[in-house]
Parts: sequence; structure tokens; C-alpha cells
Amino acid sequence: INYKRDSCPSQETRYHGVMKKLTRSQEKAVVAGVLAGLAKYFDHDPVLYRVIAITFLIITGFFPGVLMYLAAWIIMPKTPVSTDYEVVE
Repeated sequence: INYKRDSCPSQETRYHGVMKKLTRSQEKAVVAGVLAGLAKYFDHDPVLYRVIAITFLIITGFFPGVLMYLAAWIIMPKTPVSTDYEVVE
């Protein structure tokens, strides 16, 4: 069996020849951008992920969902912000 390193990327995937990376979105973030980052990665509306997360929190009794969100907050890197302006100090 021949395995290539690029054949199974962990948090990245090819999308029209460009590598997509799972990151926390800073543009559409409500708390930390975890759900907005997931929505951007899978090309869905962030509201859908927020509704699913709130439903999961209610069904599971709050704690497991918060723990998973905090873990994702720590693990997922922030989306780099492109600055099109010059910072003057």
C-alpha cells in the first residue's frame, strides 16, 4: 500500500487547488469564532451551527457542550487577519 503524506490531511482539505484550513473565524464570531469557523470550513451558514450547538447544550445538560467548545477554542487557530492598511504609531 502506497500512502502519500498529502492524501490524508488532518485539518486541511483541497478546494479548487487551494488548501482549506479549519480555523476560528474572527469576522463572524459571536463568542470565540469556533462555530463560525466550522461553518466557513464546511461552506454553511453559521446560524445553522449555532442552532445545533444550542440544541446540543440543552439536550446534554450544558456541561459536555461547553467542554467541547472550550477544547475547540484552544485547539483551533485563529484565522489570520489581512491588513490592507498601514499601522501608524
